[in-house]
Amino acid sequence: MTRVLRLLFCPRDGRHGARPPARGDAGFTLVEALVATLLMAIIVGALAAVTGQWLPNWNRGFARLQQGELLAAGVERVVADLASAVFVSVGRAPAPLLFTGTPVSVTFVRTSIGPNAGIGLEVVQLAESSSQGAVALVRTTAPFMPGADGAWQGEFANPVTVIRAPYRMSFAYAGADHVWHDSWNDPRQLPRAVRVQVRDAATAQILALSTTAVIQAELPASCAAPQTPADCPALANLTAAVAPSR
Repeated sequence: MTRVLRLLFCPRDGRHGARPPARGDAGFTLVEALVATLLMAIIVGALAAVTGQWLPNWNRGFARLQQGELLAAGVERVVADLASAVFVSVGRAPAPLLFTGTPVSVTFVRTSIGPNAGIGLEVVQLAESSSQGAVALVRTTAPFMPGADGAWQGEFANPVTVIRAPYRMSFAYAGADHVWHDSWNDPRQLPRAVRVQVRDAATAQILALSTTAVIQAELPASCAAPQTPADCPALANLTAAVAPSR
């Protein structure tokens, strides 16, 4: 090691009066090479130990970030679907509206979306499904094609998981009176809003992503130019619900 320091700080090129090195003094000894290799091995081992402790935490943080982004995208998809629900009756008038809501599922009609979707309507179902012991919220669709008697009969397909475990989603429904209900089966009108509540199944904690979807359609198309009050019963129901009590 002393020879290494001498070579570094005491040049022997003759410019400072030092004698040129002898042929046998050039280079490093075996001991010096071994010491340098040992020092490098210690440094590499220390770096490997630090990386081994830091990398799992990085992977866990990245997984949580990705899981949060997928959860936010799923909630956004659900809210966009619910906000696009439209007034569509099942069968000939006065048939009930095709909108059924429970705490863990909701079925409704909206305009078709998707890369291969044409102009028309589709029935959307958001419902929990269990697979391999895990519960997930799955979105399925079916084209809205009324049969000969006017009733809709179809099979849901194209399942897409929008909310995965350990998260679960529940729904609540409010009409024009702004009172929340666990289910919705009103055959005459759609809910004004649907509360979308996301919680952690492990801790039952409600997450900040929970929100409310406001349904944009308030009246069916038949209310655009009603001839008689019977042509637009939903308008009479809406007026009675928002009318102040005397």
